[in-house]
Amino acid sequence: MRIDHLKSLNYLESECQHMQLISDRISRLQENENLEDAPSAVLKHLGELKRPYLTVVEEKLLGLIEKEYGVDER
Repeated sequence: MRIDHLKSLNYLESECQHMQLISDRISRLQENENLEDAPSAVLKHLGELKRPYLTVVEEKLLGLIEKEYGVDER
């Protein structure tokens, strides 16, 4: 995801950067060949959100998947 694309959605610069971080985290996980169907579905959903942040539960889910697959959070 490019920040230029996010700016067209009228997000603030800080929101664009935060969305880029979320996108990077999701992308690192999706590169895992051993990713199971359920975590893959969660990541797909998180990647399709139309807001520049994750809720507390969404952040916990993403963190849990990162921990389970040994991917650094940031």
